[in-house]
Amino acid sequence: MFHHENSQALFEREDEARKRALEYLAEAWRNAEDEEVKTEALAHAALFAGLATLVELYGETAISELMKRIPDKVIQGEYTVDRTIQ
Repeated sequence: MFHHENSQALFEREDEARKRALEYLAEAWRNAEDEEVKTEALAHAALFAGLATLVELYGETAISELMKRIPDKVIQGEYTVDRTIQ
């Protein structure tokens, strides 16, 4: 599940606009879950919407290059929100 409270530490270094955007997304996510939209469907829709927007803004080649770095970031735990950092 996506919860803004658990994710705040990931955005401490980010600008205020991204924090505000995350708050809006977290609220929409909770509202959708309250309406019994499946979490997996929400995640897929969010990925599609985000990638489609980035492609529109920066182009297919740039976003393709960006996406090549995602597997390493996942393995390194950058998208694990409930992890313990030692």
